[in-house]
Amino acid sequence: MNKTSEAEATLARWQADGEAARARRGEIGVARPEQVAGLSGMQVFEAMMAGRLPAPPIGITLDFLLVHVEPGVAVFQGRPGFAHYNPLGTVHGGWFATLLDSAVGCAVHSSLPAGKAYTTLELKINIVRALTDKVPLVRAEGRVVHGGNQVATAEGRLIGPDGKLYAHATTTCLVFDTRR
Repeated sequence: MNKTSEAEATLARWQADGEAARARRGEIGVARPEQVAGLSGMQVFEAMMAGRLPAPPIGITLDFLLVHVEPGVAVFQGRPGFAHYNPLGTVHGGWFATLLDSAVGCAVHSSLPAGKAYTTLELKINIVRALTDKVPLVRAEGRVVHGGNQVATAEGRLIGPDGKLYAHATTTCLVFDTRR
């Protein structure tokens, strides 16, 4: 298979993944504390992906969604659109940062046991290639590097269906006990 047909096959697979995720998605909103109490990070994502917990509204605003999660890994998929452009005619760096922050943060969240939560302490991104709406979909793939009791780190990559790297990121997250 040549590179063009590989990229087309990847794009078709990603589009199918996105449609399946949208079909499973429940209401848009924010989970109430009692809905997530006692759940591990993975259980929260399983409930969200099954439509039992609401999907966050930021995904509607910036046209991205969670398409895959497993312990220590989270994959978001997004459509760069004209609404995300900066004055220079390319996708704004904040859009890159939001997708990558979601991927690396949720990778950390997916690895947490019940009773633990996290917050981002630091996010570092490197944009290595401009992005426009000519690229139909991109994926932000986050992976935990270190999961500790107080600090967790993760790294992520933003790639196109042709395998091109658009940006990469690292995060440091503070891990803490949830309030009871």
